[in-house]
Amino acid sequence: MTSTSTKPNDLQSLDTMTGGAFTAPTSGERAQRVRDWLAGNPAPEQMQEVFKELSGRDKGAARLLREKLDELKRAKGQEAIAAEWAQKAEALLAQPKLNIADALAWQRDAAKAGAPLSREPLAGFKARLAERVKGIEDLQHRAQVHREAAVLLAQRFEVLSTKSWRDAQAAEEALRADVAHWQQQAAEITADGNWNSLDAKFAPQLESSKAQLLVVSDAFHQALAQTIAAAEDAAAPLPPVPVWADELRVARGGVAEAAAPAAPKPPVPKVDPEKRVAAQAAVEAALAKLEKETAEGHGKASAGAAAALRAVLKEHGKLVEPPLEARVHAALVAAGELEGWQRWSADKVREELVAKAEALLKRPEGQALGGRKMQETLRTLREQWKQADQGGVPNHALWKRFDEACNEAHKVVEAWLEKVRADAAEHRAQRLALIEEVKAWAAEHADASDLKAHNRALHQFADRWRDAGHVGEKVFAELQPQWNEAFGAARAPFEAQQKASIERRQAMIAEAAELGASPMLRIDAVKALQQRWQAEAQTVPLDRRQEQKLWDAFRAPIDEAFNRKSAEREKAAAAVSEHDRNVLIASKALDAANSTGDAQKIRAAVAQLEAALRGEAPPPAAKPQPAAADGPPVGATELTAPGQAAAEFGESAEQAPAPGDAEASPEVPAEIAASAPDLVAPADSADPSARTDAAEAEASPAPAAPPKPAPKPVIAVRGDDRPGNKKAEAAPAGRSGKFGDRRDSRGAPGGRPNDRAPRAGDRGAPAGAGRFGDRPPRFEDRGPRLGDAAFRAQREALERADLALRKLAAQAHGEALTQVLGAWEQRDASKLPSVQELGRAVTPAVRGQWSQALAAGPTAAADDAAEALLRLEMAAEVPTPAEQLDARRALQLKLLTKRGDPAPAQTWGQDAGKVLAAAHDAASARRLQNALKALLRK
Repeated sequence: MTSTSTKPNDLQSLDTMTGGAFTAPTSGERAQRVRDWLAGNPAPEQMQEVFKELSGRDKGAARLLREKLDELKRAKGQEAIAAEWAQKAEALLAQPKLNIADALAWQRDAAKAGAPLSREPLAGFKARLAERVKGIEDLQHRAQVHREAAVLLAQRFEVLSTKSWRDAQAAEEALRADVAHWQQQAAEITADGNWNSLDAKFAPQLESSKAQLLVVSDAFHQALAQTIAAAEDAAAPLPPVPVWADELRVARGGVAEAAAPAAPKPPVPKVDPEKRVAAQAAVEAALAKLEKETAEGHGKASAGAAAALRAVLKEHGKLVEPPLEARVHAALVAAGELEGWQRWSADKVREELVAKAEALLKRPEGQALGGRKMQETLRTLREQWKQADQGGVPNHALWKRFDEACNEAHKVVEAWLEKVRADAAEHRAQRLALIEEVKAWAAEHADASDLKAHNRALHQFADRWRDAGHVGEKVFAELQPQWNEAFGAARAPFEAQQKASIERRQAMIAEAAELGASPMLRIDAVKALQQRWQAEAQTVPLDRRQEQKLWDAFRAPIDEAFNRKSAEREKAAAAVSEHDRNVLIASKALDAANSTGDAQKIRAAVAQLEAALRGEAPPPAAKPQPAAADGPPVGATELTAPGQAAAEFGESAEQAPAPGDAEASPEVPAEIAASAPDLVAPADSADPSARTDAAEAEASPAPAAPPKPAPKPVIAVRGDDRPGNKKAEAAPAGRSGKFGDRRDSRGAPGGRPNDRAPRAGDRGAPAGAGRFGDRPPRFEDRGPRLGDAAFRAQREALERADLALRKLAAQAHGEALTQVLGAWEQRDASKLPSVQELGRAVTPAVRGQWSQALAAGPTAAADDAAEALLRLEMAAEVPTPAEQLDARRALQLKLLTKRGDPAPAQTWGQDAGKVLAAAHDAASARRLQNALKALLRK
């Protein structure tokens, strides 16, 4: 009994833990209680246990638990994945040289693996890696920009070397400051923590640019210092810069080197012609590329081409001929000034604007711009042209094309403007006509009685004014005051009626407040007031919001009064009656008996609950009697025999226990015994005489409760004196005939004796068995009406009791069957269960026959045992093994020829004895078990 009694206790503890999820009456309430319990974040072990028990009862509520458990499982798996990828991110961040591709691959691979990148700590690592990658890319961009800045600074030195040395002297300090600033920025770039993470090519490029810039800067400053010294001292040598040297010669009174007679040049060493041709070809190729980029206006590409040309000149500059060297110098100067050349860029912008203006006229019909859109587009194009003219020299040819295209496109705008003017004039005329119509209507309906129609017409006029079409702002400012004046005059009578209606409604609100505050609510006055309000609301319409606000103010005091009355009524109804209290106590006692797992206690508690339902007041608690020194207490019942439960459990579970059959054991709880001692009956024992004596001894001192008087039947008496309708006269014998008369003829002289009791409706039946009011009550007295809480408590307690009895009966049945098979296997008749354990299906005679078969030993023939097994299977209606099907069919044919013999269902006890008299084997034991499992339940 221990394994059976622990299950309700576990369910009760789980139900308490989940807040009543197992005892909730509906599936929706069970699901809601499960949600409330899950909101408290219970332990996974508890959720698993609740899910195991709830999945077989309510799959909808159990689905919530399954989803929560799956979520926890996924979260646990994601935590492991997150820890793994967090270690990889830490390793990446700890590297002094971070590869951008590795950082991007970490995020991609982590997402593929299902790592939670949106949650910590991976979200933090993701942000740190993204910040590190962004820093590396920014540093890379700064290095490239700084290298190009070095090239531009070198170009500035070269450009100043082609101008006057005084201009170079004026710009010298600015150049020194720029070079120093460039060196400082270069040092900051190389000192950055991400410098080691850059590609290996950036460091040599930046160092090369720095070295080249310093060389050009030093040469420029030395040449300028020499030029200044030569300008101050005529005897000083001239600088190596040709432009500055010529300027100094002219200043000293000489002529330029180009105009002076050519001095004899020192002999040039002979150069291999092939080397010279190769040098010329290399310089021409670099020069052609620079000229191409410069002509196309590619700033960055021209800077790269200029750097490439300088590199070629360093290698082949001595072998370049003077004409080619002049072309190279001019190309380098042009590349340096390209970024500030605005004429070329301005013409580019103008050409784009001309193309856009001409494209406005070449649009397909479906994509043509409307008038307003065309006007805005043309205005935007002309503003852009003005801005282009401010940055460069005007281009009259492009302006002529642009202006012609815009004027042609403006024709669409002109047509649209004409249409807008015509529509505006038409709309203005419509609005003026509407104003005159409103004035005429107002004069006609000044004394209107149908206010709803009046309000509807006003709304229609307002809608027509709103939909009258677009007019200009000036025209609208002119017409709007006229409309307001006319519409206000038309609305004045209606507004006056609304004001009066609001005052009347305020008075009704005050009256409603007074009615609601009175201690006795007058329903007739409330109904009359509500009818007055409805009549007023149907007569004078108000704005919806205002009317709703007034209605809420009107109904608030009345609703409050009704709510107060309902609360008082509910308070009175909520008081638990004495009958409900008794039912609740009996329901709790039944639940306590269910938890014990004792059938007798459960039946006694069921009987007590049914008595409480019928309205029988519980008797006073019995006074405890002193126990004897050497024996049981006076009046105590005998203990229940071990097999008694099996005898009771053998009954069909579908039969509800009758109140008179309820039995109690000494283990009945105190509250049950105290509240219903007359329900406690002596326990059955193996000796029938002992049970009879105990029952008589127990029943003699207990006073019998007086029976509840049956309701007096109402007998219908007819007001005539026909034969058979007076109570003093006997009903005449009916004539023999069909239908109803035939039944009465059986009792007449000469007919068959009528041995049945007269039915209700038969002639000559006793009073109270007749029809209508004479019919006995159809249903038994159910007792007083229960409240909701008491009704639910008793219903659920009875359901749980029925389930517990079913389980105990099934367990007892299985134990008895196991004992029978064990006694057969060991050939021990003492181990055979008692009659009470076997149940009411087995009589004492049958059990005696089984005991004799086991004590005599295996003496039965094998054929008799096989036929007995087949008869048992036929009586129990269970399947027969495949190898015995032919024998079963033969036995069925044999039984058909012996119609006078008893059927297998009548002799299954004797057949079981034959099987028990035979030798035991496993196959026969299985067949006997399957048959007896069904037969012992009948």
